[in-house]
Amino acid sequence: MVHDGALTTGHANSPRDMLARLETMVLMAGMDLPVSAIRQQVSSAVDLIVHQSRMRDGTRKVTNITEVQGMEGDVIVLQDIFTFQQDSYENGKVVGRIVPTGVRPRFMPKIEDSGIHMPPSVFGIGDRFF
Repeated sequence: MVHDGALTTGHANSPRDMLARLETMVLMAGMDLPVSAIRQQVSSAVDLIVHQSRMRDGTRKVTNITEVQGMEGDVIVLQDIFTFQQDSYENGKVVGRIVPTGVRPRFMPKIEDSGIHMPPSVFGIGDRFF
């Protein structure tokens, strides 16, 4: 059975912190599982974390779009795909934009299998890499 396509929200200070909170929630539920098993389950279930932060002007902006790439040892590997770049602070407002990091997500084959094509330039890289 395939369970692709779920969406949820959580409260955390960063994408890495969100994973720690998921881990804690499982432990608080009384599940008698080793931490490594919980991390393995989380890393296989979550593809992407979209993190929103409150800026110093009080607005909220997407600051990270981060891929969960899997496990290396006992650590869940994360890779930022897009990050917020603040350009200035004008008239009491944060001015900036979300910019690509130059990394193509590993889950792109799943996206393309569903009929969605995103050119490499979306990720800040040229066609010569594909």
